[in-house]
Amino acid sequence: MNATECLILITKVGHGMEYDIFKLKFPYGIHIGDRSLENSHNSFLADTLFSALCIEAVKEGKETFERLLQYAKAGELLISDAFPFLGDELFLPKPYIRINDNSDGTSTLKKQYKKMNYVAMSKWDEYLAGSLNPNDEIALEKKIGWYKTETHCAIRGLDETKPYRIGSYVFSDQAGLYIIYGYDNEDAKDLFYNLLDKLSFSGIGGKRSSGLGRFEIYTGKMSEDIKNRLETGNDAFISLSVSLPKDDEISDVMPDARYMLEKRSGFVESVSYSDRYMRKKDLFMFAAGSFFTKKYTGDIYDVSAGGNHPVYRYGKPIFLGV
Repeated sequence: MNATECLILITKVGHGMEYDIFKLKFPYGIHIGDRSLENSHNSFLADTLFSALCIEAVKEGKETFERLLQYAKAGELLISDAFPFLGDELFLPKPYIRINDNSDGTSTLKKQYKKMNYVAMSKWDEYLAGSLNPNDEIALEKKIGWYKTETHCAIRGLDETKPYRIGSYVFSDQAGLYIIYGYDNEDAKDLFYNLLDKLSFSGIGGKRSSGLGRFEIYTGKMSEDIKNRLETGNDAFISLSVSLPKDDEISDVMPDARYMLEKRSGFVESVSYSDRYMRKKDLFMFAAGSFFTKKYTGDIYDVSAGGNHPVYRYGKPIFLGV
């Protein structure tokens, strides 16, 4: 399905930002690097998606890339991490906040809460109230898909074949990943749809030549409660994307924050950057689900390290009131 042919669900909020949900279905699964070919994550982060969109924009030309960068830096384009869906159920990242559950305080139940990676949107209020059964949520998560490892053989330039293993994540028939996208003007919206549609054919992640990472685009729908929580509230938020405050914001947001840090690194995928394969600068960022009592805008960070042009990492949050 072409993204521009979709009927888009639009959510308006107080300051003019609008939000859409896209569901992405991966017929062949995905390979999102986890320090080795043999392992894979089951989703990808906002900075990975933005980098992939930048590559598609560069293919269109310098003007397209500069528009994408401008909208992102100005906060006129916001993207979340990719989270799982199963049928009509959408999952949110488990927030890094203390939950006073209604249990008897046994360590077994507390361990089950720690095993949860996501919270179903339909159970969000139950989770915050401490009345959710974590065992039910863990069982639901297991229906999303499974990890898979296959053995391949390298033969090019070798006297003998050399076996190696590739890990991927395969989604069940009714499952996939969804992203939330925010925009405040029609041109930013159209640009995003165009680049996401092109990316669906190129694929995201590793080992794309075998079909991994290619996806089909469908519209999604979120509850009225979640819509109302986007970018609203006065004193309690979680981020729905990997993000990093600017230098002049960090001291304001750290008090009372509860968070997990993600080390973001990797290699530059640009033939014009250098005549050799070079790494990006490492950046430590707040993971999705991190909790704050003050908002920040974040930025698009240059993580180039001696190459011929800048290399950008996305670091802006979408906030959900809790």
